Amino acid sequence: MPRIDELRLMAKVARLYYGAGLRQAEITERLDIHQSTVSRLLRRAEEAGIVRITLSAPSGLHQDLEDALQSAYGLREAIVVDSMEQEDQIVRDLGAAAAFYLETTLKPKDVVGISSWSAALLATVESMRPIPRAKGARVVQILGGIGNPGAEVHATQLTRRLADLLSGDATLLPAPGAVGSVEAKQVMLKERYVLEAIALFKSITVALVGIGAIEPSKLLASSGNVFSGQELESLRSLGAVGDISLRFFDSRGAPVVTPLNDRVIAIELEDLKRANRVVGIAGGRRKTAAIRGALLGRWINVFITDRATAERLLRAAPDPNRDRPVPAAGGAKRRR
Repeated sequence: MPRIDELRLMAKVARLYYGAGLRQAEITERLDIHQSTVSRLLRRAEEAGIVRITLSAPSGLHQDLEDALQSAYGLREAIVVDSMEQEDQIVRDLGAAAAFYLETTLKPKDVVGISSWSAALLATVESMRPIPRAKGARVVQILGGIGNPGAEVHATQLTRRLADLLSGDATLLPAPGAVGSVEAKQVMLKERYVLEAIALFKSITVALVGIGAIEPSKLLASSGNVFSGQELESLRSLGAVGDISLRFFDSRGAPVVTPLNDRVIAIELEDLKRANRVVGIAGGRRKTAAIRGALLGRWINVFITDRATAERLLRAAPDPNRDRPVPAAGGAKRRR
């Protein structure tokens, strides 16, 4: 137990530091004591209960949900936002949160892979401001961006706009995301600019992806890069619940490999795991099963979603004796 004189000095130093807002150097000058003594007294003031530090999160933050998601699904980081249970509103709110995340984390040496035909990614880029601190980062399209001319502008805008915000170069993948035959894909893979884009897949450090349900979104459907109803039903019969860049997986996250895979021009799921960060931006009731599969498969390691989806995912948290994820995506958890 400290002597009363020491307690008195502890209280005085703590009041000046926490109450009056003085820096340690200013306290040193005022009380004529060494700065190391100030540091020691502040530390001992906490130990003695003179100072109690509490964190009070502002309303609208869901740190408990974020921590629970990270723990339950082995995520590097989770970001949970408030939103109404309406798909269009969820997309806008997730886009705004993802924009801020990227503005604060992208770096000049990053090679950013971005998927096409994702409403959430489009909302993200539309919400972003220029990022001088990431000047020179490269942006690569990781799912073929050619489709219905009325919708194709979205895929091109997505990649080029992000590159502009980073003052970097854009590498487009000038091919459809899904072609009609294996032979058509082989022809496309001989094109110079397609090969240049694919060659960059293994260099991607940050991948930005949406997570799709089996039933395609309005944007994807309008692009023409979709499979027929019969083909989708075949995927369902094999247990598929969702996709990332038209690469399908089941409820435990295991890839569902069918001949349809040979008609897709996009990054492979295994190549995603080479990236340090794979950022999945998705939410809503319609996509919950697909999101859970992506999380169990560890195909993403940073997840941005809405509160209601986060709560559903936690209620369906994995049972270690039942759910056996495939190997995890690369990267250690970022300090927050």
